[in-house]
Amino acid sequence: MRENAADTAIAGNARDYARIEAAIRYLEAHFREQPALDQVAAAAGLGPHHFQRLFRRWAGISPKRFGQFLTLDYARAQLEASASLLDAAYDAGLSGPSRLHDLFVTYEAMSPGAFKRGGAGVDIAWGVHPSPFGPCFVGLTGRGLCALGFAEGEGAEAVGAVRAEFEGRWPAARFREDAEATAPLAARVFGGQAGGNEPLRLVACGTNFQLKVWEALLR
Repeated sequence: MRENAADTAIAGNARDYARIEAAIRYLEAHFREQPALDQVAAAAGLGPHHFQRLFRRWAGISPKRFGQFLTLDYARAQLEASASLLDAAYDAGLSGPSRLHDLFVTYEAMSPGAFKRGGAGVDIAWGVHPSPFGPCFVGLTGRGLCALGFAEGEGAEAVGAVRAEFEGRWPAARFREDAEATAPLAARVFGGQAGGNEPLRLVACGTNFQLKVWEALLR
């Protein structure tokens, strides 16, 4: 009986994995069309509510957030290739530059114009803190979290390589070491600390911090 139950659970997980894989492939192919939840759920062969819960359980973020991540990643590449803000917005499937601005401010903690200029005019406070994935480089602007990366080792050279990666992304930004500024954010998430009056949106599924962790682990 136990073996049968285990086999059933494994088979169910395999089906769920295949459905989420199909949904991710659909989003990767169609994110510029900004598909609705119903459309993505249909690609996975599920109803929208069941699909939403299943996607969160397997991917850790909502389908909408995943689609926004793909849109942002595409828009970043367009801006790095010298596209205008208007062209980058429309090419990414957004309705205009204001949507692009909202996307960058929300997830990149800087305007698309500042990103395009290599971070010109942006101050980034950074610090390195312990995490379950190794030393974690955290960068903050006045708008929020902009950088997160994990060092492949404990030494200064490994940490320096992560810092150099972000300095290369925003060569015109002003980087200043300020572990006191970045420590509370790292402690709340990796240290499991909670409290205060601020909503715990940093530790909930699908938050901007989790997207940055997810993105860093995929690199």
